[in-house]
Amino acid sequence: MKIILDTNIFLGACIGQGSANKLVMRCLQGDFVPLMGAALLAEYEDILGREHLFGNARLNQVEREELLDIFLDHCQWTRIYYAWRPNLRDEGDNHLVELAVAGNARYLVTYNLRDFKNMELKFPEIRICSPEQFFDEVQS
Repeated sequence: MKIILDTNIFLGACIGQGSANKLVMRCLQGDFVPLMGAALLAEYEDILGREHLFGNARLNQVEREELLDIFLDHCQWTRIYYAWRPNLRDEGDNHLVELAVAGNARYLVTYNLRDFKNMELKFPEIRICSPEQFFDEVQS
């Protein structure tokens, strides 16, 4: 199953948040196929460079970079050829929906559900949910 993991999920895994950690682990085990694109990779790298976010992290800087490298080995690179512009409240999140459409992802997993609620352009085949909701749905 193809999925998109927002940067806040990868950040959560780096600091040891339960569901985010479990989701990244399941991707590394091959249970889910995370899609990756240029904009999302740039966001992941940017997040890893913000040292202040990792004050209580279980992984140090080198380990976080190694985790990203390993995670990227399990990602399917996806190019976005068409800009759908779902007009999200946070313009910076539009590329996540476009990546999901381009890669035919079934889920976009994020902790930032509020910003996705009022999309002007809807894609009913893409479920936007938290990691907890994701596991509730795929395990039922």
